[in-house]
Amino acid sequence: MEPARGAPRGDGGGEALLAELEALVRDVERASSWWERHGVDCAILALSLLSLPAGFLCLRSENVVVLGLGITILGVCHYTLTVKGSHLATHGALTESKRWNKIWELFFVEVCSAFSAEYAKYGHVKMHHGYTNVLGLGDSSTWRLPCLNRYVYMFLAPLLIPIITPLVAVERLRKVELRLAARSLGLIFLGLYAHYWVLLNVSGFRSPGSALLCMLTTRSLLAHPYLHVNIFQHIGLPMFSRDKKPPRIHMMSLGVLNLPRLPVLDWAFGHSIISCHVEHHFFPRLSDNMCLKVKPVVSQYLHEKQLPYNEDSYLARFRLFLSRYEEFMVQTPPITELVGLQ
Repeated sequence: MEPARGAPRGDGGGEALLAELEALVRDVERASSWWERHGVDCAILALSLLSLPAGFLCLRSENVVVLGLGITILGVCHYTLTVKGSHLATHGALTESKRWNKIWELFFVEVCSAFSAEYAKYGHVKMHHGYTNVLGLGDSSTWRLPCLNRYVYMFLAPLLIPIITPLVAVERLRKVELRLAARSLGLIFLGLYAHYWVLLNVSGFRSPGSALLCMLTTRSLLAHPYLHVNIFQHIGLPMFSRDKKPPRIHMMSLGVLNLPRLPVLDWAFGHSIISCHVEHHFFPRLSDNMCLKVKPVVSQYLHEKQLPYNEDSYLARFRLFLSRYEEFMVQTPPITELVGLQ
């Protein structure tokens, strides 16, 4: 693959381009208010927390419509807290206080998501963001399950995410300090048991089985788009070797893809995961609202420098993955080399 004609060659050229882009985004950030930088996203998370009682109370009703409304409220709120909240807190983008970011990280990742905060930061921030689309490091290979065929993976496997998540967390905790492992296990148990207890004592479920089934239903409500988005935005794009990876600006512009605005997913997952994923990979410490605000700046800059700015629709990516599942999700992806950059 040849670099764009207008792009300077070599690491020095890539660093200069990235520095120029960072300066443009920094100017936008400095001109933004606290509400734009953090307030909008904090308000969405606060509204999700405040909506939980209404969702649990709706489950007391024998009316099917009200019951469905309760499941929908709890499902959307669950993904807003566990995906959007966890993502922002893990990147330190939720507040400007490191201490409060850590507190919220433990709450959103371990209590709400039933996962390990330490491994979330290591796997996502250090590996995936540090080595985006680098084979064996940040290539999204954790999402590949070659033993499953395309239909099982795309349609049935997402339903198991609420069950698999805490099991993976427990397995990963064997590799951390005993003190941290004990803390994580305690917080994960607290979150799961609190959800179960509220269903029995507030929502009025009469049997443990029905409460557990409701937990699975609400926690898997948006599991399909969650899985799909995580593979659509990186897999199938250029992959790089660890010893010949290109400058960061080329690695991000080639290896990351934006989906269009999708209201429910924008709310529950956040702009940085859906329509501003390219911007998020360039500037991971920006909040969702700020990623949306700098999106025109980033896209215009990359277009002016004749660098890729990948965009595609959810449906188009879905069809592509179904038709080329073996190539994308089973076989080892080919390595892309940018001639003239290494």
